[in-house]
Order: sequence, then structure tokens, then C-alpha cells
Amino acid sequence: MQKFCFLSLLTLIGLAFPSLAQQQPPNIVLVYIDDMGYGDLSITGANGFHTPHFDRMLKDGAFFSQYYAPQAVCSASRAGVMTGTYPNRIGMSGALDHTAQIGLNPDEETIADILKERGYATAAFGKWHLGHHPEFLPTRQGFDEFYGIPYSNDMWPNHPTNKNYYPELPMIADEKVVELNPDQSQFTTVFTEKSLEFMEKNKNSPFFIYLAHPMPHVPLFVSDKFKGKSEQGLYGDVIMELDWSIGQLRQKIAELGLEENTLLIVTSDNGPWINYGNHAGSTGGLREGKGTSFEGGQRVPCLMVWKGVVPEGLVVNKLASSIDLLPTIASLTGAKQPRKKIDGVDLSALVKGDLSQTPRDHFLFYYRRNSLEAIRMGDWKLVLPHRGRTYEGFSPGKDGQPGPVYENYFFEGGLYDLRRDPGERYNVRADHPEIEVEILKIAADAREDLGDDLTGHSGANRREPGRRNN
Repeated sequence: MQKFCFLSLLTLIGLAFPSLAQQQPPNIVLVYIDDMGYGDLSITGANGFHTPHFDRMLKDGAFFSQYYAPQAVCSASRAGVMTGTYPNRIGMSGALDHTAQIGLNPDEETIADILKERGYATAAFGKWHLGHHPEFLPTRQGFDEFYGIPYSNDMWPNHPTNKNYYPELPMIADEKVVELNPDQSQFTTVFTEKSLEFMEKNKNSPFFIYLAHPMPHVPLFVSDKFKGKSEQGLYGDVIMELDWSIGQLRQKIAELGLEENTLLIVTSDNGPWINYGNHAGSTGGLREGKGTSFEGGQRVPCLMVWKGVVPEGLVVNKLASSIDLLPTIASLTGAKQPRKKIDGVDLSALVKGDLSQTPRDHFLFYYRRNSLEAIRMGDWKLVLPHRGRTYEGFSPGKDGQPGPVYENYFFEGGLYDLRRDPGERYNVRADHPEIEVEILKIAADAREDLGDDLTGHSGANRREPGRRNN
């Protein structure tokens, strides 16, 4: 009887006081890779190298096949993922450099801000690119720690086409410059190790890590442990080292016993910079690349793993974007949604495997300052008339030197059925005028809300970026 009573008491205590893992909101690790293309993984057709750790993420979790970067360029894309908004809503565009006097407005709420309010330890490692002045750095945007570079790794004196335009590239710890022109061959290793150390230090409390790898953005660098390892030259070596990084993160999460309480998300900021030839990635057959609103510029791979929550081997073919990560993370962690209007939607049902849900029914492709260049609605994509970049018709560069591109090509636009034509080659506008009419209604609403430089709309609900000396 005494044994029965004791066991019963333990059972009651267990019911009344769930385990720490059950009580504690999940850890979030978000890996944002720079310029990795849709076709740069073994599971999406890469040749000449293998990505076993990326591939294992699909085996153990989910792959989002219809997933878009917020925009097809560095700073804008990162503004979108951090705030859950279209970047043009908050005045962010292009790729900020050392001359920029703006940055992400500290009044905007980032993923780190909402999680810090929830009691998370927060850290950013790698590339920031949302303003290099102290008032715009991660430590002013909800992050407890930052170790990394303030903008792209090519913004240094050895830029391939603008030599000596950029100053020495700083490595920053929190808000202090600790090194100039650091050894870029160690970037992937160092930023991975910083992430592992942060996990170890905060293993008993919820944490958020934003690991923004500078690679495979040119110039390409790789450590000795992966130099010459691939059959695709330096680019393949770099992807293999990034794959190693994913393996290190997953190994540490497992060692700490956190697999059932950690969501790992891996994606890219935009498509490949394909005029760099053998130093650029693959779109997997999608049209154009970085700097364009065609599929090759914005459709990127996205993988998620969370043991016991994300179903194993799940392929999600529903429309999704990195602007959806903030509201999804808020939902999964119990954090508060931002006070200001955002554009992201909650994907948590899809993350958990409920494919009957369709959280996002359309997506807006803005580029340049505030140009609405295309709209996707379901499986349809309407490309609006616009001038933009094209890589087609030019020979790509080689070994770190870029080939030519045409930046002012006029695209007449067209309607594409992405189920049958993900390469956007066959304009079916004449066959489906009713679809175009429906998408143009979305365009009209977007222009009223966010504006559109192409049609002269200013937009009623845009916000200002952060400016120095406000």
C-alpha cells in the first residue's frame, strides 16, 4: 500500500508540475544563408557536392518548396525576416553600404524584441546589413549579443569591381570594432562556434539565435577543412562547409537534450548572383536570379526541424515567405505580436503538418525602392510591366570576377502557371483573362496600402526607416 501511495503521489506531482521542457517555450535557431540558390542542395538537384545535413533536415522535418525571400537583395530581405513586413513598408530597400545614414528603425519590433519580452536570451552572429551605425546594430534591435560584420563581405577594399571604394571591413563584437579585414576563410567556422557556445551558455533557459552566414556571397572563402573537397570547385566547398555548420548545430542541440524543444529553421536571403558564374549557385532551373522578382531571384529553399512537432519527411507545397517567420515564431512561443501592422501570416499549422490550411493566399514581389513588379496568387503569378535586371544573353564571369548584366531591360510581363511552368517561360495571359483581373484587384489594394513607384502611388501605410540624428 505504501508503495502504491508513493507512486500515486509521484504521478500527481508529474501531472501538476510538467517537465521544464514542457513548461519552457521552444528555443529558436534561425539560419539565414547569403545568396544560396534553390538548386544548391542535394535534395533540389545539386551536383558535384553533397549536403547530407541539409538533406537530413528533410528526413527529420519539413521542406517548404514554395517559399520566398522578402526581396531579392540583402538589406531589404533581412528587414523583412526580422520584422515580418514587406521591406518597402518600413522604408528598407537595396543593400546598405558604409555610406548609408539609415538603418532598420529601432521603433520596429524584431523577432528578437518580441522573444526578449518573453524571457529569451538572444544573439545574432554573422552578417547584419540593417545599418552599420551603433543605433542600428543588433544590440539596439533586441539582441543581447552580436558578433559579426555590419554589411556584405564584398564591401571591403578588395571588391572585384570597385577596388578601394570601401573601407576596411570591420568585425564587431556587440558595438565595438575588434578587428579589420578579418580572415574570411574562418567566417563559417567562427560564427558556427559562437552559436554553439551561446547554446551551451543558455541551455537552461529559452534562447533565440540568428545565425546569418555571409557565405556563399562573393568573395568566396572556405576553411582548410573543406578546401578542395567538392567536385564543383570553391563554390561547392563553401556549400559543404555550410552543410557542416548545420550538422554542428544539430549535434549540439542533441547533446544538450534540446531536440524536442528547439525549432531549427534554415533558409536563404535571396537567389544566386548568377553572373559570377562558377562562384555562384544554382536556381534549379528557375528564371533569372538575385536582384530580380522572377522565381530564381526570390524562391529559396526553407527547411525546418523540431523533433516531435514538425512531422518527419514533410513537404509543404503551400505559399510561404520569410516575412511569415515572425508571426509564426510568436504563435509557437507565446510571444506577443508586434504592435504595428505587419504583413506576415502565421504558418504554425503548416509547421505542425496540417496541410489542409492555407495561411497565405498571395505574395507581393516588390523591388528597387518601391516597385510592385509581380504578384503571386495561389499557383498563378502575374509579372507586371517593369524595367529590371536580366542575366540572360550574357556569358557569366569566372573565379570571382562578374560577367555583365543588363540592369534596365524592359519586361512586358505576363501570366504564368507555376504548377506547370516554374521557369516562367509560357505566358498564358490570353487564355486566363479572369485570373489576371483577380490578381489586378490585389495589385490595386497593394498600391493603396504600400504604394508603387511604377504607377505613381505613394501608399497610405508606409513607415520611415531609422535615420541618424532623428
